[in-house]
This record gives sequence, C-alpha cells and structure tokens, in this order.
Amino acid sequence: MAPCMHTTIHTLEGWLAHCERLHPQHIDMGLERVREVARRMALRFDCPVITVAGTNGKGSTCAMLEAVALQAGYRTGVYTSPHLVHFEERCRIHGDIVNASDLIAHFAAVESARTQNGNEVSLSYFEFTTLAILRLMSFSLLDVAILEVGLGGRLDATNLIDADCAVITSIDIDHTEYLGPDRDSIGREKAGIMRTGRPVIVSDPVPPQSVIDHAREIGADLWRFGQDFNYSGDKQQWAWSGRGRRYAGLAYPALRGANQLMNASGALAAFEALRDRIPVTAQAVRNGLALVQLPGRFQIVPGQPTLVMDVAHNPHSVAALTANLDAMGYFPTTHAVFGAMADKDLAPMLAKVGPLIDRWYFTDLPTPRADTAASLQQKWNALQIVAGGRREVPCSTHASPEKALEAAVAAADPADRIVVFGSFYTVGGVLQNGTPRLQAKHLDT
Repeated sequence: MAPCMHTTIHTLEGWLAHCERLHPQHIDMGLERVREVARRMALRFDCPVITVAGTNGKGSTCAMLEAVALQAGYRTGVYTSPHLVHFEERCRIHGDIVNASDLIAHFAAVESARTQNGNEVSLSYFEFTTLAILRLMSFSLLDVAILEVGLGGRLDATNLIDADCAVITSIDIDHTEYLGPDRDSIGREKAGIMRTGRPVIVSDPVPPQSVIDHAREIGADLWRFGQDFNYSGDKQQWAWSGRGRRYAGLAYPALRGANQLMNASGALAAFEALRDRIPVTAQAVRNGLALVQLPGRFQIVPGQPTLVMDVAHNPHSVAALTANLDAMGYFPTTHAVFGAMADKDLAPMLAKVGPLIDRWYFTDLPTPRADTAASLQQKWNALQIVAGGRREVPCSTHASPEKALEAAVAAADPADRIVVFGSFYTVGGVLQNGTPRLQAKHLDT
C-alpha cells in the first residue's frame, strides 16, 4: 500500500480492515518490527505503568486496578484484549470506553510511522492496533496506565513499554504452539515483562520455578503470594495483608468467583509496591472492589432462568467456572451454550464441566480459527464413549451463539440455568444486541 493511502481512511472499521490485510500471520511473535515503529513514533509514557500477564485473571486484575485507582481520584488508562462486541472496548480512559472517532488519528499516526520515508514495516493486526491504542493513552494525561498482555509477555507488543510494576496472574497450559508445552516454559515467557529493580507481583499461589528464577536473575523486586502478601476470609468478609499494610473487614469483590480473591490480592499488592507514586486509601480500596465490573467473567444476569456468562476457554479457567457453578446450588437442568477455538485442549475442559451439564448447544463462531459446532459435538460424543456413556446428554448444533442461546431459552424452564461459555466470540455473540435477558420473552412468567 502506498504511504499516502492512509489519508483516505476515515472510519475505525476502515482502519481495522486495513490492519487485517497488512501482515500474512495472525500472530507473529517478536518485538523488532513493532519496536521500530514505536521508535519512529517517539512513543513514551509519563506516568506509572502496570503491565499484567498471565493465563487467567488478567482482565479481572486490570479491572480491579482501574476501579481502585478511579476511587482514589486518579485518571486511568486501560488497554485490554480481546473485546467482546466492539473494538473500542479495548481501551478505557478514566473509566469510559473510548469513542471510535477518537482512535482514527492514532491509527493514521501508526500508518505514517510504519511507512516513513518509503521504509515500510509490516505489522500484524494486534501490533498495529496496540500501537494506536498506546499512542492514544500516551496523549491522555494519565496518572496511571494499566496494560493487559495479549499473549505470553516477553514478545508481546505491550512489552515495548517498561512496566513500573509487573503483575503475573495464574499460569496454566494455553497457546502452547507459541509459548511452549508446559507451565515452566509458559512462565518463562510471562516473566519477560519484569524489569530489573522494579516490583513484580506474582499472584499465582504455585508459580512455575521459571518465574521465580527469572526475577532473581534480573534483580526484580519479587512479591510472592503467600510470602509477601496474602488474604484470609470467612463467608462475610475478607482481609488482605502485604509487606507494610493490612486491610481488614473488606466486602467481597463485585466480580464473582472464589478465584477473584487472588486477583484482588495481586492488585492490592501492586498498589502497595507503588505506594510512593500512586498511593490509595483504604476507602478507595473498599469502594473500588465493591464497584468493579467486567462483562463475561462469571457474570450472572438476573431473571428466570438464571443466565451465567463466562469467557472460560482453557482447562484452568473452566475448572474455576465449574467450581463457581457448583457453588451456586441446585438447578433442575443446566443448559450450556459453548463455542471454542480449534486449537484448545478440549478434552479436559469438557470432562471437568461435563458432569454439571444436562444439555449442550454447540455453536459455530465467526472466525476461521474456531472449531465448528459439528466438530465440538463429535469431540463431546467421543469423550462420552471413552467415559463409558454413563448418562444420555442431549446436544445440538447452531450457526451462531445467538441462535444457540435462543434454542436454550426455548427449552429451559424458569427454574433452570443457562451457561454461555468458551471463546470471547461465544460470549460476545450473545451480548452483541444487548444483555440477552431482554430478548427472553417468555421468561418473566
């Protein structure tokens, strides 16, 4: 594409389509190309940066960091990915999702730098869009920037920015073709966001040894869950303690699920590590955790039947979802709408949650990377055969998450439960026309 071509793109949709055409690979690990374009853009941040990596819990941790910082009076910027429905969800400034129109000038700036003096640099969709959002954030007069790593850490585009504090959440097996076959190799990639002499918060209670070793090798200030910070609690409230501070009598975070206390603990440790630069009060902590919101993370929509939405899409997160579903109590029938990418380790996921599901609605997803509904059904049936087919579980296939949910709603009784989980595309598919409860016509009886 000629360097002057970018001046003809006037919409976010146009820029995103342009980004999709630029690079032959959907994922291309490495920082050389994106670092060169960032250098040409003179990209830099003038505020503390917290970068969050991990297999699960990244989005929740970022949301808690943002909520507490907002309650403390700071102007926040957050970058997360992927999005559920609209691309703009990937960036929030001072708690608000950015407008599509606000991004356009920053996409143009990336294109100008990318094609500078005819010396063109090829960028993947993720690299290009990350640079555009980072540039917008750098122009937004922030008090604190919160960056969620897209994939891995060491070679992720967000790692262009030196984190003042790194947070590493739970680590599990996922994206093995890029990050390695086991927790140790995956942990090594996540550890790449650490910086010498700066704090790294490890909220995984049993982190891979590679994470600990890398922190020591580079001289990072390591904060370990269970050693440098911890939590305790009963059914009514919980408490957190760190190196020099303690919070008692905290209400449980507004994000549901037992795993959220670990995420909240990591967020509070990050604030403790940065207390000289962004101090927060106990009241900001209480209010922030009470108000935090994040769609698609064990999100329970009120009404009948009960609707649960969760972007659990790997064995570890599905195990957490299963525990959270189990803790909800008795429902006569649990219906599951499920769609996933073709590269996911499906057998342990389906085996874990399977005993709780009475009826499956497998769905196609609008991306070439997705497994088909028919293939998902075949894999479920194969798993049942291996397990000895102890019970008959009805299942069906559907062209979209919305169609699958419609079928589940039609089949469900008011006392039942519907669980929508798997890929972001699955949950996003049922959210695209608003909260699904609004479409559940016969359920208010």
